[in-house]
Amino acid sequence: MYGHVEKLAEEIKKGASSVEGVEAKLWQVPEILPEEVLGKMGAPPKSDVPLISPNELAEADGILFGFPTRFGMMAAQFKAFIDATGGLWRTQQLAGKPAGIFYSTGSQGGGQETTPLTAITQLVHHGMIFVPIGYTFGAGMFEMEKLKGGSPYGAGTYAGDGSRFPSELEVEQAFHQGKYFAGIAKKLKGSA
Repeated sequence: MYGHVEKLAEEIKKGASSVEGVEAKLWQVPEILPEEVLGKMGAPPKSDVPLISPNELAEADGILFGFPTRFGMMAAQFKAFIDATGGLWRTQQLAGKPAGIFYSTGSQGGGQETTPLTAITQLVHHGMIFVPIGYTFGAGMFEMEKLKGGSPYGAGTYAGDGSRFPSELEVEQAFHQGKYFAGIAKKLKGSA
């Protein structure tokens, strides 16, 4: 809504694209909130990133899902999109595809772990292979002096009231996740 997840997504795309032979694309899910509500929330206009339809997910070799958090879970806009993937679920078109998660929360207690934990259930029902970053980001995972979002589940950021944007360390973690995930997706595709 405010660009935090999009900033992480741009860095993830750069990281994924740095892996030879990998093509990464950015998509956004449709907005479901009325313009009146968005205006009251101070939401800026949507970016020009293309909208995705559920069926387009089947074309991907791997998918990194990014979303903001509302009350410790993925935002309703993203959940509505996932709920529209029933046809893919019925035919198991996403089964065996690698998937990862990245997110934005409003505060430290706002869902940095509950958001990915509750989102994993969506991947499991589709038979997707969850690819966390674990502690592969190295020392950046143990940063204690600076505020840093993210976890072993995936890259993350703290949005606060919407005015805080991803820090340099959070952006580096997003790039790492994209590169790490793309390498695994490429290996899985090559072994198929």
